Amino acid sequence: MRHYEVIFIVHPDQSEQVPAMIDRYKTMVEAQQGKIHRVEDWGRRQLTYQIQKVSKAHYVLMNIECGPATLAELEHAFRFNDAVLRHLTVSMRKAETAPSPMWKQIQREEAKKTVPEPQPQQPVQQQPAAAA
Repeated sequence: MRHYEVIFIVHPDQSEQVPAMIDRYKTMVEAQQGKIHRVEDWGRRQLTYQIQKVSKAHYVLMNIECGPATLAELEHAFRFNDAVLRHLTVSMRKAETAPSPMWKQIQREEAKKTVPEPQPQQPVQQQPAAAA
C-alpha cells in the first residue's frame, strides 16, 4: 500500500455536510484495509481565484495509506460529488502524522481570536485644586 496526501475543496454552501463527507471517505478507505494517518478540517478559506463564481471554500486535508483500487474509488467519488469543487492527490514517501504548516497557522489564528484584547484604561479624573 502507498501513502497519499489528499486535499479537497468543498463548495461553501455545503460546509455543514463536510463532517459527513469526511466520515464517508474515511470508511471508504478503511473498508478496503486502508489507514487514515491524518485528517485536518481547515474550514472556510479565501480562494486565490474564483472557482465556479465562488471566492471562498471549505478545505479538508487527509493523509491516507491505501491501494490503487481504493484511491481510484475515492477520486471517482470526488469527481461525481457536485459539492467538491477541486481535489488533489499527491503520492508521499512516508506517512505524515504531524500537523501541517497550514494547520499550525490556523491554530495560531484561533489562539489570537481567543486571547482577549486589553481594554483601554479610562483616565482618572482629578479633582480641581481648591484656591487658597
